[in-house]
Formats: sequence, structure tokens, C-alpha cells
Amino acid sequence: MLKQDLLDCQARIVPYIHRTPVLSSQLLNDLAGASLYFKCENFQRMGAFKFRGATNAILQLTAQQRARGVVTHSSGNFAQALALAAREVGTIAYIVMPRTAPQVKKDAVSGYGGHIIECEPTLAAREKTASDLVQKYGATFIHPSNQDEVILGQGTAALELLEDHPNLNAIFSPVGGGGLIAGTALAAHYFGNNCDVIGGEPEAADDAYRSLIAGRIETNTATNTIADGLRTELGDRNFPIIQQHVQEIIRVSEAAIIAAMRLIWERMKIIVEASSAVALAALLIEKGRFEGQKVGILLSGGNVDLLDLPFGQTKAG
Repeated sequence: MLKQDLLDCQARIVPYIHRTPVLSSQLLNDLAGASLYFKCENFQRMGAFKFRGATNAILQLTAQQRARGVVTHSSGNFAQALALAAREVGTIAYIVMPRTAPQVKKDAVSGYGGHIIECEPTLAAREKTASDLVQKYGATFIHPSNQDEVILGQGTAALELLEDHPNLNAIFSPVGGGGLIAGTALAAHYFGNNCDVIGGEPEAADDAYRSLIAGRIETNTATNTIADGLRTELGDRNFPIIQQHVQEIIRVSEAAIIAAMRLIWERMKIIVEASSAVALAALLIEKGRFEGQKVGILLSGGNVDLLDLPFGQTKAG
């Protein structure tokens, strides 16, 4: 994937996406000892960065492919992103979701016009169900994170951030399936000025951290983290980009994720999901290394279940 590919992608999706704001907080700057610039993808359409990649992928389908629809498997944000992107271009989206997915997420997908097909909550079941749909309808499968068009789309968030703040020393990104950090790494490589890319990952789902060390894709035996959007694993398209262009991945505890999420809610007055807070948590753990620097933070999304917040119960009256 080349510099021009990223520019072409940006031009392609501009009519469909929001150019999200970049916010700052003096209190968080003081806490980190650095100048922080938060790219707020929680304000993106459908509430997360994944609309970028889904839109780029769908816009490159032929008329014949669009007529047959698209398929993906996702329990969260990409399910909503592809459903909305499909509606925008007038095609049908078949969304494979585990039967255990929260009802609020199923409702959101349905609200965007996605056709939900439920399956057992295993990766094997998701993949088989998606494959069956491809065979049945002739639809095109679009991967949530391990597809070139999706990776490039996700990279436009960091591209916009660097257009607004071209002299960042580093950008912190959450790491789940690898699409966002791979796209971010490409943007920083082609458009940054010696800008490092650093991942934040939950200790409870640290496959990307281990993969970078091992030089091969590692898997998780358990993913018991509040950052539910980061429970997925890297793929063969995004991992080589991560190997080449990501400086390191920092692991964070569940307590650090919740503390960072609360800081953003309380101090910046914006709603972000736990997965977003992982990037800030990673910076705060290693803040001494970034003292005095200009640092971008990707806030990946804001789709949270307001009935299931990690901040404890509020006292009445």
C-alpha cells in the first residue's frame, strides 16, 4: 500500500464521513507532561472509526458486486459500520453476529438496515456462517480489519490528525484486530515528520504485543477485558505493516483502562468506550518518556452501553 493509495482513499470517502474534531485538555496535558491531541472518532458516523474502512471497501465494489450485497462477521462496531455504509450506497449487508452479542448492538445494526444472521459465539461459527452467506447470495465478504481497503480507510483518521498537527512526535492507537494501528502506521510513515506509532493493548488480550516480539501472529486463549472492541486478533494483511512501522505496543491493566476512560469522561466531557481509553492509558503508564512532546491520541469510538458502565453506582439524592 502506497502513499497515493491513502490519498485516493481519503478523496473517495470524504463525501460520506465526518472530519472529526481534534480536542485537547489542559488538565490532561499537565497530567501527562506533554501536549496531547485527541482525534475524536467517537464523533464519527455510527460512533467509531470503522465507518471509514467500511465505506472505502464498499465504494470500490463493482455495480454487479453491490447488487449482490456484502457480508461480514462482527459483534460490535464494524457490524454497525458496514450496515450504515451499505445503506449509503444502496446495497444489502448481511451481518453475522454471535447470539450472545448485546441486544443494544443488534438493535443498532438493524436500525442501519443490516440483516442480522445469528450464530454460536465462536470464531469458527462466525466464519462458517459468513462463508455460507457468500455462497448463498454471491455476496462479497468484507473483513473488519484484515483487508487492504479497510486498513487504508482506517488510516485516514491519522491522516486528518497529521494534516491538523503535522509535527506530532508520536501517535497512540488502540490495538485489536490491527486495522486501525496498521492504517495509522501507514499515515505516519508517509505523512508524519519522524512520528512514532505506539499501540495500547489490554494485558488480558495482549496477542499483538506478543506477536511483535515473536515475529509471528500470536493468539489469545482468553480475552477477559472491559475493552471489548480489542478482543480480536491480527491478520496476515495488517501484521506485516505493524511489524515494519509500529515502534512498540504497551500493555495496560484493566484498572488503568477504567481510570483513563473516567478521566476522558470527566475532564473532556465526551463519551468514549473502554477500547478508546486504552491509548491514553498506555501513554500515562510511560508518560516520562514523552515529556514535553506533541502526542496524538486516537479515540476510536464512543459506543457504550450506558447501563453497564465501570464507574460504580451513583448515590441517589
